[in-house]
Amino acid sequence: MNPELINDCVHCGFCLPACPTYTLWGEEMDSPRGRIHLMKQYVEGTALTPEMAGHFDACLGCMACVSACPSGVQYDRLIESARAEVERVHRRPVADRAFRALVFGLFPYPRRLRALRLPLRLGERLTPRLRPLLERLDPRLAAMAELAPPVTRRVRLPRRVAARGERRATVGVLTGCVQGEFFPGVNAATVRVLAMEGCEVVIPPGQGCCGALSVHSGRAEEAAGFARRTIETFERAGVDTVIVNAAGCGSSTKEYAELLAADPAWAARARALRFADLAEFLAELGPVAERHPLPVTVAYHDACHLAHAQGIRAQPRALLATIPGLRLREVPDAAMCCGSAGTYNLFQPLAARDLGDRKAEQVLSVGADLLVSANPGCTMQIAAAARRRGERIRVAHTAEVLDASLRGLPPTTLGRAREHTSGPTSAERAQ
Repeated sequence: MNPELINDCVHCGFCLPACPTYTLWGEEMDSPRGRIHLMKQYVEGTALTPEMAGHFDACLGCMACVSACPSGVQYDRLIESARAEVERVHRRPVADRAFRALVFGLFPYPRRLRALRLPLRLGERLTPRLRPLLERLDPRLAAMAELAPPVTRRVRLPRRVAARGERRATVGVLTGCVQGEFFPGVNAATVRVLAMEGCEVVIPPGQGCCGALSVHSGRAEEAAGFARRTIETFERAGVDTVIVNAAGCGSSTKEYAELLAADPAWAARARALRFADLAEFLAELGPVAERHPLPVTVAYHDACHLAHAQGIRAQPRALLATIPGLRLREVPDAAMCCGSAGTYNLFQPLAARDLGDRKAEQVLSVGADLLVSANPGCTMQIAAAARRRGERIRVAHTAEVLDASLRGLPPTTLGRAREHTSGPTSAERAQ
């Protein structure tokens, strides 16, 4: 924890209303400035207590405070370094260590996630019955079961897709872990949209985790290993621009040079690659493919690691605005986190549930036909919260909406495979 970064905080309080955990509990030590105060105590010699570690663990890392801070405090760097210190010196209870080992031994590995597909398919109907038992065993297991998305058909992407018409760029695509295994249609739509906009698309096989889940949880060494592998993968593919369609992954890959700063050679290799969010890249490239009308009302959700960490807010909305017939509705209190935050909804299920319920209520209040988000964790979190309310909400990625318009598909194709209940949609209830 860098004392100079800690001292940048003047404790003005602008971060308080932006912080999800302070909003939930009103506890000073669960606000950004409160956590920075604890960091200051620690670097000045106070031992890292279980209570102190608990306050750091309770932070979502959503970076809303970074957007709100008038002093430019780099809370993102501070909380990541604090979590790394927690992992280094704090001894967690046995049950916590076991659950974390399960999560980090599973989610960053696509092949292991792939092995879950059959159990998840078998468990889709059993989950409501098993939930009370899982709640008694461990609320975190219940949260994991509840968040699991419906298992969809696997999509095998080719290694290379030619540009439609004149080639305007050559790019790689990061397929991701959860995105690739549970939302393969998002990757397929991403590749099609890029190709239709004049990009030759390279999809290297054998991709692994980018390291986002690890770096956000203080596992810096593990994250660095994933980063090196990702860099090597795209170097071998011969591309210098990599498109990322998951907000958390995009945020982490853009910080590879900082993550690998201790090794100047690797840091230089990281800087030689450009990682760009899909909406960011498409907005810069400019549209050439014909948009067909898509008569649908959309509620766009700002994923925290897209809006706060990467500063990408206008680009997705601008892309959606190019689609004839699409009506965009803003979600109230859009800057507040939905409670997903990478692995947060698994490690802190009660707080995540409260935030998810708030976000689902706000999304449903606008009466949209479709929720559009740019992060798989947000998609699962908000859909699960809507199900708890007995609501059916169709969800799609920005890439899928653009893909439907470019291909002239009807709006009913969007989000169809992810519906979980037979109740009316929020739009139907509003009529």
